[in-house]
Amino acid sequence: MLNRSEQLINTMNSRGSTHSTDSGFKKEISLFGGVSILGGIMVGSGIFYLGSYVLMRTGMSLGLALLSWILGGLVSLLGGICYAELGASDPRAGGMTVYLNKAYSPAVGFLNGFTSWLIGGPGSIAAIAIALPSALTAIIPMGEWTIKFVAIGLIIGLTIINYFGVKFGSKLQNISMIAKLIPIGIIMVLGLLFGEVSPDLSLIPKTADVSFGSIISMVAFAVIASLWAYEGWTNLNTVAEELKNPRKNLPLAIIISIVSITILYTLFNYSIYRVIPFNEIENLIANNEYYLGSYAAESLMGKSGSLLVILGMVVSMFGALNGCILAFPRAYYAMSVEGHFFKSFGKLHPKYKVPYAPLIAQCLISIVLVLFRNLNQLTSLVVFSGMLFNTLGVYAVIIYRKKFPNLKRPYKVAGYPITIILTTLIFIGLMINTFIEDPQTSIIGLAIPAIGILFYLYFSRQNKNEKQILRR
Repeated sequence: MLNRSEQLINTMNSRGSTHSTDSGFKKEISLFGGVSILGGIMVGSGIFYLGSYVLMRTGMSLGLALLSWILGGLVSLLGGICYAELGASDPRAGGMTVYLNKAYSPAVGFLNGFTSWLIGGPGSIAAIAIALPSALTAIIPMGEWTIKFVAIGLIIGLTIINYFGVKFGSKLQNISMIAKLIPIGIIMVLGLLFGEVSPDLSLIPKTADVSFGSIISMVAFAVIASLWAYEGWTNLNTVAEELKNPRKNLPLAIIISIVSITILYTLFNYSIYRVIPFNEIENLIANNEYYLGSYAAESLMGKSGSLLVILGMVVSMFGALNGCILAFPRAYYAMSVEGHFFKSFGKLHPKYKVPYAPLIAQCLISIVLVLFRNLNQLTSLVVFSGMLFNTLGVYAVIIYRKKFPNLKRPYKVAGYPITIILTTLIFIGLMINTFIEDPQTSIIGLAIPAIGILFYLYFSRQNKNEKQILRR
């Protein structure tokens, strides 16, 4: 017999037509739309410059660098299939917040949402918004405050677009997803076909003689750098209620996106190695010239190629920015529905059916971060906090199966429970490595959820008082 929680989940999942659900959300995101949302968030500016950081962390070994990109994709895929099972069995707005609520307690789900609301979501949005006009400075000179004002304009403009319904934001995401892949694809194909360099893909670092254990450590450190480029694979779950046939399309979209992007990143970096000789790559990185794709394009097509890459970067970041603005507010909506956040965040716009209050709040916090914060430091905070809650989310698959054994699971993680345990251990190892490499940022990252405990206690007490009033 199904327990009360399972009955509630299955009832909610079975209600509604192809156009809406009893929750009020409209089901307007197709499979391609889901892939576009994830691809739009994951494929940003990182593909153009993170290759340099991965190379530096692997001792300038081209072979180890490519291996790190593949391993980063595999780690993301392991986490992604875990979230695919959770999302397919419990397709509700809010994603990770919902899963953590049910697997652990409302407090854990709240801390995840609070961290995302205060630093994760707005921090990512602010960073991408600033990076976009910064990429244009090569052709349009802009000062620091001009860049900030352009960034603020982008945040406000895309917030307005997504305010008028998920359909507009999803369509914009589809267009930008296709547009961004065109220049990336051109560079990749031309590099693979016409590149004249035969890169040395041996798995031995060039910078020093190291032991096997040291190589493992170097690769792990490089994988962390690559994971920033893969960041965002959890975000489709937050709009699960707006997906058409989420039980089928959510797992498909996650798997298609991560596998495709892993192949894209690996081939893109390999194509650069086919175009730029190794000694030139060394010189560029030594001179802090990290955008290797730009030099590869210029080598292949001249100045027009360099311009093409800049435009590709801008389109990529635009899509990532829109995807973040679209997806994040759904998690804050779920927190409010659970009764542990601002009541206004749990309301949908009567006409456009979007969580408008958290969308506006997100816009304001992002603007504040653009104006007053060092966004490079925020990036590290976002990554560390994300790994912390991603670990809990992955392990939630085991807890879900024990708590809700009769829950419908149209998609199941292969190799259960070994896959779950392995993925959890990998994430824990990456967090420990981050703590060793950057303890100050890690401590701050842990302090943010600690502050969230105070907010949780406040909202819990407020709910308790309201219940007492109703009983009288």
